[in-house]
Amino acid sequence: MIKPVLKDSMKLFGSLGTVKSRSMFGGFGIFVDETMFALVVNDQLHIRGDKESEQRFKQQGFEPYVYKKRGFPVVTKYFSLPEHYWNDTDDILNEATLALAAAKEDKQQQATAKPTRLKDLPNLRLATERMLKKAGIESVDELELQGSLNAYRAICDSQGSSVSLELLWALEGAINRTHWSVVPKQRRDELLDQLN
Repeated sequence: MIKPVLKDSMKLFGSLGTVKSRSMFGGFGIFVDETMFALVVNDQLHIRGDKESEQRFKQQGFEPYVYKKRGFPVVTKYFSLPEHYWNDTDDILNEATLALAAAKEDKQQQATAKPTRLKDLPNLRLATERMLKKAGIESVDELELQGSLNAYRAICDSQGSSVSLELLWALEGAINRTHWSVVPKQRRDELLDQLN
């Protein structure tokens, strides 16, 4: 169900590009041209902060969104905009424009800066890195060379137990430096066909 703030935010941000939303961090991430820059949780709009805006947000008393992951609190870069911002949507649009530009710049820097460890790739954790190493894939270069499907098969073989398909999407996203949830359905179907 689309909440009013999510619907209103997506409509407002339409001037910035192609707007989409996806389930993220217990709410809905708002993306323009595949770059996330805003988040709606509990019908509250949060805008992504960068080094410059985070300081300004904190000075103005904006709170960062905190969610729990495996029982531990995770503080995000997304700051809750006060309700009064909706009185002048130009203020929201200005903050969103700055947040989107900073998010795109970060995304571009991440794309050009190659991680040195497997766990530093999107979607992967230390546990995934250990599974990959047990399967004989020791580095980011080896993972890219093997591809997501071969890496997934190698993990399945080395684990001796069933491995969730979500790991396949995570590996595909990691190789492409994107979140696993944005792996296109067509690509998922191709991988499934090749797996079976």
